[in-house]
Amino acid sequence: MTDADPTARNRLDEEESPYLRQHADNPVDWQPWDEAALAAAEEQDKPIFLSIGYAACHWCHVMEAESFEDEGIAELLNEQFVPIKVDREERPDIDSIYMSICQQVSGRGGWPLNAWLTPEGEPFYVGTYFPPEPKRGTPGFRQLLEDISESWADPEQREEMESRARQWTEAIADDLESTPDGPGDAPDEDVLDATASAALRGADREFGGWGKGQKFPQPGRLRVLMRAHRAGGRDDYREVVAETLDAMGDGGLYDHVGGGFHRYTTDREWVVPHFEKMLYDNAELARVFLTGYQFTGRERYRETARETLEFVERELTHPDGGFYSTLDAESEVATDGSDLGTASGERSDPRAADQTDGSDHDTGERGAERPASEDESGDREEGAFYVWTPDGVDDAVAEYGPEHGIPGEQTGLAAEIFRERYGVTATGNFEDGTTVLTRSASVESLADDYELSTEDAEGLLDSAKAAVFEAREARPRPPRDEKVLAGWNGLMVSAYAEAAIVDDDAWAEPAVDALAFAREHLWDADSGRLSRRFKDGNVDIRGYLEDYAFLARGAFDTYGATGEVEHLAFAVDLARTIEAEFWDESEETLYFTPQSGESLVARPQELADQSTPSSAGVAAELLLSLDPFVDHDRFESVASGVLATHGGRVESNPQQHPSLALAADTYRSGAHELTLAAESMPRSWRETLADTYVPRRLLAPRPATDDALAAWLDALELTAAPPVWASRAGRDGEPTVYACRSRTCSPPTHDLSEALDWFQD
Repeated sequence: MTDADPTARNRLDEEESPYLRQHADNPVDWQPWDEAALAAAEEQDKPIFLSIGYAACHWCHVMEAESFEDEGIAELLNEQFVPIKVDREERPDIDSIYMSICQQVSGRGGWPLNAWLTPEGEPFYVGTYFPPEPKRGTPGFRQLLEDISESWADPEQREEMESRARQWTEAIADDLESTPDGPGDAPDEDVLDATASAALRGADREFGGWGKGQKFPQPGRLRVLMRAHRAGGRDDYREVVAETLDAMGDGGLYDHVGGGFHRYTTDREWVVPHFEKMLYDNAELARVFLTGYQFTGRERYRETARETLEFVERELTHPDGGFYSTLDAESEVATDGSDLGTASGERSDPRAADQTDGSDHDTGERGAERPASEDESGDREEGAFYVWTPDGVDDAVAEYGPEHGIPGEQTGLAAEIFRERYGVTATGNFEDGTTVLTRSASVESLADDYELSTEDAEGLLDSAKAAVFEAREARPRPPRDEKVLAGWNGLMVSAYAEAAIVDDDAWAEPAVDALAFAREHLWDADSGRLSRRFKDGNVDIRGYLEDYAFLARGAFDTYGATGEVEHLAFAVDLARTIEAEFWDESEETLYFTPQSGESLVARPQELADQSTPSSAGVAAELLLSLDPFVDHDRFESVASGVLATHGGRVESNPQQHPSLALAADTYRSGAHELTLAAESMPRSWRETLADTYVPRRLLAPRPATDDALAAWLDALELTAAPPVWASRAGRDGEPTVYACRSRTCSPPTHDLSEALDWFQD
């Protein structure tokens, strides 16, 4: 690389992103998105070829192998364009901008997202996966590059391209940046039921979830349905929650051997997943399964959440406490003939992967039909780590079963029961006769079929599962993206904090450790600024709204679970920066990017829930939660302003905005505050909270005495007790609880159940 031409070589070896480094050996002279690359495009008057993906993206790998490793295509890219690679997980702002126009002009989107831009960053052509040569109506990538470069060199055609770029940039701003012209009102008291009704209308009552093709988790909709049912809504709301939790927990979305959830399923029946595991999915799904346990009383939901948290602790946790981002969908196939149940070979029918059908807008996801690749066989295969054959199960239980308590003469029986429980057959349900495990028979029916007690059948199944897990550990593992992202960590912290309340208070430890990691590595207390990404000691990228909002919510939830004021103080510090950097008082909205950050062709907002909750919705509810703990009304004003600005959007399309709808419900109805004045939470209180569904629950632990509270006020830089703690000390030398809602409180009591009953009066 020379100072005169920073684009003369592939610079991705200087980056920390695992996705970018995957492309560091391509013959394409890839550039990161930085000032040097953007300035070079303007200086050389070349269009930018922007390719966006992420490390676990299957079709990103396919396009790399087919096109980006091709010397001829690389020569075209290097000579005629400034090729830039972006990791969408590091730069969600860039991804959202160009995904917006892809969705608008094609009705679909997904990854890899490929866009051609003017040197100023304005898009004039966009698409997802392109095969190297034309196929099934999709233009070939090589020909596309030639056509675009020729058009760019023609003054008349270039003028048309630049005119289109200006129009598309305006369309992006209209989609992501603009706010309503006139003042609005926050959604009214009916917003919760209206959102639940919309979710009910769109629900798949036969197979659970939403959509008639691919199935994505929709935890926000489930939360709306649970809250609306508790507020007096229809029984159908409760039924849809159970149907969906059962479908996700029983089907192939869930890893029945190792715990945790895959990204989504490629079919309506929740059988075949896209196998990547994302931290954010496992965070949000663990949390909604815990709430589902409280809502329904079904222990199996809490067990699913527990196994998910164990998976994250085992496989996605940094030694110092943060959480890694993803496990890849693909892994190497064992080649020694002892892979215990996986099979290699050509892939058959095209299955949806990193892209979703753009016509299925109610999923909240963006994507396109996954195309078939002509050559997908090789050393790495999607799902190889997770799928089984009957022989593979039999071999695993025979080899490892005895050390897990299965008598040698019963290994065959245990393997057979395992195969029937999880649907492992000779024909399989996936590729080449392999099976994605699903719960296909109940323990009770298996006990009857094999003339066993339910207890004995469960014991054999548990031991067989342990044997299968151990056998699977010998397989080549899916690659892990070891970025630690602030926002995704915040989601996971909330899940562990909730588990500390609903399951076992020991789950607070991973939450506390992750917050300590974030404060040490990502938070600059002096400037009050948060960085988004940590990787191998390298910290980079200014935090986005989701980083502040999700991490602050995690800190606040951890305060509620532990009663430790330092976590509350951290949440308040993060909220102050949300107000300072993301709130636009003139537009009365929260933008996704900080006002002191990089200027792009648009400044996006994130209002709809997609693969993660709406950062604006989470921020609004967070600020409402923190309002009783501060000595000003600015947090409440920001939240109410956001809800008023976007109230019309929520009311016109509630199913796409569950996080904003939940925040609007909290704003209109008030939180269920529980001020807990005690040195530590009594065990009986923990048991009551674990088993009780309390919508809009706000836990506000404080020291039992005002003298002890003084140190907390110092930590929060307060001169007087805030409303949630004022005049709410312990009584009679015993732990005391105050139940409050909308500035009205119950009498102090030592009985938490009595306080909870007050909310029903």
